[in-house]
Amino acid sequence: MEYKDRNYRSRFAGDNRRWFSVKFLESDLWIGVDSGSYSQSMEADTYALLVDLRRAMDAYLLMDPHYKATLQPYDAGLEAPDILKEMSRVSHKTGIGPMSAVAGAVALKVAEFLKSKYGVKEVIVENGGDIYADATADMDIAVFAGQSPLSEKVGLHIPASAFPCGICTSSGTVGPSLSLGKADAMLIVCRDVLLADSYATAMANRIKTVNDLQPVIEQIQSIPDILAALAIKGDRLAVSGLYELRLFK
Repeated sequence: MEYKDRNYRSRFAGDNRRWFSVKFLESDLWIGVDSGSYSQSMEADTYALLVDLRRAMDAYLLMDPHYKATLQPYDAGLEAPDILKEMSRVSHKTGIGPMSAVAGAVALKVAEFLKSKYGVKEVIVENGGDIYADATADMDIAVFAGQSPLSEKVGLHIPASAFPCGICTSSGTVGPSLSLGKADAMLIVCRDVLLADSYATAMANRIKTVNDLQPVIEQIQSIPDILAALAIKGDRLAVSGLYELRLFK
C-alpha cells in the first residue's frame, strides 16, 4: 500500500523552523531550516539542485541499467556521478543493492548544499520517510507504520548530541520502494544517512513475521554503525540502541 498524502509531516510543522517542499519526478522532499537562515531563493535553488542531481543520476542509469536493478553490492563506473559512487560504497557494507541508499543520498546532498550556500545553522531533509537531520535541539521521531496500530504511536527520542545523523525507515507494507520483507516499519539511526537508509532496507527485508523481530534486533546490536533501531510488525515492536523509546498520543 502506498501513502502519498504524507500526513506524518505535520508532526514537524509546529516547531520554530521554516519548512518548505521541493518535488521533482519521484523525489518529494520536506525541508526545514532555522528561521534566521531562511531565504526565499532557497526553494528555487534547492529545486534546481534536485533537478541536476536526478538528471545526472538518470543519465548514468540509462548507460548502466544493472546498477538500478541489482539487489547485490555493485560498484558504479568511473564516469558515474559522485552520488552513485557513494551509494555503491555503502552497499558493500550493508550487503544489498546501491539503490537502497538513494533517498538518504539525495537528502544528504540537499543538506550539504544548503549548509554551503546559505550557512544554515539547522537543516532537516525528509525524503519519503528517510531523514537527514542536523539540529541544535532534541527531536522526537514518531514512526509511520501504515496500518499497524502502533503507527505514529511509538518512536525514538534523538538527543541534540546525536546530530548530524540519518534517521531512516523501510517498510514492506507501505510505499513504493522495493522490500523483500513484510515489516510495517524498520527504523535505523546511523551517523551516515546513506548507511541508515540502506541498513533500514536490509533489515526490513528479514522481517516476515513477528517472530523475526527479536532475531533481527539482536543482529543489529552487533553492527557498530547502527546507533539505534526500532522494528514494527503488526501490534508488536522490538527496539535497541542508544536512544529512548517514546510513546505518542
